[in-house]
Amino acid sequence: MTEEVKEIQAEFVTPLAKGATVASRETLIERIKQIQDPELMIDIYNLGLIYKLDIHDNGDVDIDMTLTSPMCPLAGEMPYMVAHAVGTAEGVGVVKVRLVWEPAWSLDRLSDEVKLALGI
Repeated sequence: MTEEVKEIQAEFVTPLAKGATVASRETLIERIKQIQDPELMIDIYNLGLIYKLDIHDNGDVDIDMTLTSPMCPLAGEMPYMVAHAVGTAEGVGVVKVRLVWEPAWSLDRLSDEVKLALGI
């Protein structure tokens, strides 16, 4: 399936008004942490599924993310969930989420907090 799903892009298109305060990285991370992996019940940020989180001066946000497996039942929905969670935060403009498969996700990407909780 990895060959079939090379990239899925989700967008949340609401440009930020000129002069508006841009959301902080911490705010967006908190939004992303509200989304849990459906099988592991751990938030996707601490699972290490977010590879890139770029916030531009105009409030636009670019996100690269992956999944623990291409066979994830929410593979087609997860980027849209992330785009909506980030895009509805105050101080955010256009959000683009790209689903990538390289590098492949591994347990090494888990946050220290999750590793400690799982005894890894």
